[in-house]
Amino acid sequence: MKPAAFEYHAPATAEEAVTLLADLGEEAKIIAGGQSLMPMLALRLAVFDHLVDLRKVSELRGIRTSEDTVWIGAGTTHAEVGRSEEVRRAVPLLSRATPHIGHFQIRNRGTIGGAIAHADAAGEYPAVALTLDAEIETLSPRGRRVVPAAEFFTGMWSTDLEPDEIVTAIGFQVRRGRCGYAIEEFTRRSGDFAMAGAAIAVRLDADSRIESAAIGLIGLAPTPVRARTTEAGLVGRSIDDVDVEEIGRSATAGLDSVTSDVHGSAEYRRRVGAAMVVRAWRRAVEEASDD
Repeated sequence: MKPAAFEYHAPATAEEAVTLLADLGEEAKIIAGGQSLMPMLALRLAVFDHLVDLRKVSELRGIRTSEDTVWIGAGTTHAEVGRSEEVRRAVPLLSRATPHIGHFQIRNRGTIGGAIAHADAAGEYPAVALTLDAEIETLSPRGRRVVPAAEFFTGMWSTDLEPDEIVTAIGFQVRRGRCGYAIEEFTRRSGDFAMAGAAIAVRLDADSRIESAAIGLIGLAPTPVRARTTEAGLVGRSIDDVDVEEIGRSATAGLDSVTSDVHGSAEYRRRVGAAMVVRAWRRAVEEASDD
């Protein structure tokens, strides 16, 4: 099949883009890298009268670092994120998640802002943003605002964005101390969306007690989710006193909206998710312990 006919717009600035969205209304859709939208249009699972292409908006690309924060422009491609030494040093979990995204062709075209705005619960970047308490910077005709990742993802493929609003950048705090990070996911084939996965960030004190723990779950709910009850129960405990298998079971126990389909039942996905939590936790703690 081919997409239904649409009118194409290529604004040169972010302000021009949001003005177009406001003028065109609900029949307009932003396209960034197009790696998620174009297949949906081709199958006519989505139809829009207008596409507003952000590829010419140069201000949305690039990586800015400060002492405490790394801001990544929404138009920055996955490949650029993956190649960045700044990201590798300051936000290692994001860097390590990048190779899991599709195939290299997708990473060359897809953008971090597009992935965040698409809000796929099986996507790596939304899960990492939630795990690391990222901030989502947006722009509309009313001005700019910053939305915590915990408030940004509102449902299946839905976000806190208004119809005339775009993502302009994603901010990640630079964490210091004895920190460890890991991402693990299970796919049927290389490049497929994960059936289940986990992203872990952990920080230890000088006595190897857990100062903070973040457990993000991939593909196990309509939105990216954190295992916050499990996280809270880990803080203050020695890593030697933790039952790693119990962490996996606890992190996935309360999930009541796990998908069941031809690829696997909800219970199977939950067990796989628990195993991914265990693997990622062990790797993250090992890294933190080496610091």
